[in-house]
Amino acid sequence: MTDDRLLDTALPAITNYPRSSRYHGVETAVHTTDDGREVPYLKRRLIPRQPTDETIENVPHTVSVGERLDLLAHHYFGTAAQWWRIADANATVDQRESTDTPGERINIPLPGGGPHG
Repeated sequence: MTDDRLLDTALPAITNYPRSSRYHGVETAVHTTDDGREVPYLKRRLIPRQPTDETIENVPHTVSVGERLDLLAHHYFGTAAQWWRIADANATVDQRESTDTPGERINIPLPGGGPHG
């Protein structure tokens, strides 16, 4: 089904998001409202496949009560803003899905496979 009000013409990739952002390189589109106003938005971001080479190793982590992806990201990567890397490694869209069951094992994607000190 197509909606004539949605213009699916891609504008240049978003460049104001840093390389560390989950939105880096995501293209924009424009929605035209009934009154003719154009509203830009980010196109859908698909969860990327995890690399199969040895540059990233998924290290298992057992979820404890009260853990959240932002807290795990701070522990493993040094910044809570990188929580989305853990979500991507576990193919979850809602960040709560990965940590809502204590005892569940999730993957932490570490460059080179070495644990964070």
